Amino acid sequence: MSIRKEGRRAKKTVKDIEVRGERVLVRVDFNVPLDPETGEISDDTRIRAVLPTIKYLLDNRAKLILCSHFGRPQGKVVEEMRLSPVAKQLSELIGLPVGIAKDCIGPEVEEAVSRLKEGDVLLLENLRFHPEEEKNDPGFAQALARLADVYVNDAFGTAHRSHASTVGIASYLPAVAGFLMEKEIDIMGKALDDPVRPVAALIGGAKISDKIGVLEHLMERVDSLLIAGGMGSTFLKALKYGVGESSVEENKLGLAQWLVEKAAEKGVHLLLPADVVVAEKFDSRARSKTVPITGVPAGWYVMDIGPRTIELFEAKLRKSKTIIWNGPVGVFEFLKFAKGTEALAHLLAGLDATTIIGGGSTAEAVEELDLVDKMTHVSTGGGASLRFLEGRTLPGVAALQDKEA
Repeated sequence: MSIRKEGRRAKKTVKDIEVRGERVLVRVDFNVPLDPETGEISDDTRIRAVLPTIKYLLDNRAKLILCSHFGRPQGKVVEEMRLSPVAKQLSELIGLPVGIAKDCIGPEVEEAVSRLKEGDVLLLENLRFHPEEEKNDPGFAQALARLADVYVNDAFGTAHRSHASTVGIASYLPAVAGFLMEKEIDIMGKALDDPVRPVAALIGGAKISDKIGVLEHLMERVDSLLIAGGMGSTFLKALKYGVGESSVEENKLGLAQWLVEKAAEKGVHLLLPADVVVAEKFDSRARSKTVPITGVPAGWYVMDIGPRTIELFEAKLRKSKTIIWNGPVGVFEFLKFAKGTEALAHLLAGLDATTIIGGGSTAEAVEELDLVDKMTHVSTGGGASLRFLEGRTLPGVAALQDKEA
């Protein structure tokens, strides 16, 4: 499998370079959640996602150096944001000791790297303990580059960021994609550029403003567009339906109306909720009921799609051969209002179709339902997958070497 085009150029992957005996610095995304009570990792999906790249490099006798950010330390050392829990979990997953450096740059780290033997693994300390990381500081990028002979980016979740460890370092080392990066770009790229039709996009989440680019880009590529979640209320209000006290982007009503009209012009079948579950308060225990969209009571909140909408959405999705889903269709954080999201997730898991789940909240929902293995692809990047679906070039991918070079 070869990586698809990003910025019209195919990128080299880890298989295109010699790694035996080389010091290979791999940018990974180990920004995993911790249980606040135990301090243990509560979800190691992001660690498992890069195991194919790690195992390939170890099998090929590379000297492996891993680097990642963790949390938002704002350029300062925060004890609770050290990467030691990650080193422990990774060691258990690969069955090998994983060393952890006291920092990510500097003489002590360079000394630790010099002691690495073929097949050894060293995890650098949190990149974001240094403010220069997020500023894409050339000096910081050079300090990272001094640690290695080759650079591999396998952190799709940060590929939309122009940071020193995702973009700057590529100016100083041969830079290629890891297998996770390759998979993300290949699968989502094919869904956008060369999909099996019919193609449906299911778009939810809170705000239209977060997904204007996605909606516009997909409008040119899909056969059906299904819209729900918080942003669905803005569309409904633009079409003169009452949505009670639901959050609405008043300054985006014109845009919502325009998108409805554009869908009609393009021949894209646009579906909005036909009925909704409403609650007296925005609360997990609030009194609730199901009403048609013409009957949302004043003062109530739209919290989920109703059974009729689930039926309509399911009927359209069953006829689709490629489905892109980004954003929950209700307040899935509240179990009482997660039925729509759960129903559609279970439907997609059983379809004979290419099913692509955007990162962020949508991926969280699918993971909670233990349906990840039932989908064609669940993206590891929230912001990155959004930018990709907008058709934008990701800086962290653009910085990698072109295959033809």
